[in-house]
Amino acid sequence: MQGKKNYTEKLFLSFGLSDRVPKENLYGRLRETLDLSFLYKDTKELYGRTGNPSIDPVVFFQAVDHGIPREPACRQAGITSDRKLVEHCSMRMEVLYFLGYDLDEELPWHSTISRTRQLYPESLFTALFDKVFALFVDRGMVSGHTHAMDSAPIRANASMESVVPKMPATMMESHMKKVSEENRETTRKHRGTISHVQISAPEHELKRVEKHHRNLTDSPVRPAGASQKKARLLSNKTHYSPRDPDLPAGRLVPVYR
Repeated sequence: MQGKKNYTEKLFLSFGLSDRVPKENLYGRLRETLDLSFLYKDTKELYGRTGNPSIDPVVFFQAVDHGIPREPACRQAGITSDRKLVEHCSMRMEVLYFLGYDLDEELPWHSTISRTRQLYPESLFTALFDKVFALFVDRGMVSGHTHAMDSAPIRANASMESVVPKMPATMMESHMKKVSEENRETTRKHRGTISHVQISAPEHELKRVEKHHRNLTDSPVRPAGASQKKARLLSNKTHYSPRDPDLPAGRLVPVYR
């Protein structure tokens, strides 16, 4: 009898990522063996004591590490776009498990990852990746104590003067530089120019506001601070609030409406 699979989404689902990710999976092994808690101490000085909580530094470096090019056997190319990186992480269960996110949890925005990357200096990236690599070695996840090579001496039709060192296809420095340039450009596009973020108004309203400002500055009895260059009507066009630099520090003049 021929079977047919029908798919219907369930409203409620009992599901655990730890049950679906095999223990021998790379990201399952990374989650179980690596302790990256030292990242909190190493990045603490880069954050303030107030404000909204940032992205978890451990999650940030885990996500960045996932985007680094792997060996061909891993079948993963380098991911240089933070938008694609977040999209890729959200589609793979083992990566979600590695990052500590469940299926119904939303990953950080790609712009958050871009801004965090700009916050950390390059020297910090180098030092932290060296520490992570040392952890890999200590946990036995990096092999290479002994290498064996089989070869045969064959005379080559080549000049010794043209011999150059053989480098990996993608170096870490070039990958990080490409990631930084691509996501800095993306952040700049979304942020926009000053003219895009200023609040504007119809031309006749702007002319009326400018005329009102001239009347205030040209009046024989001018409010304190009106003679200063920075004394202007605010963008909402409802009140006039100058600050006179000749007044004592921190003192504000009355607001005229």
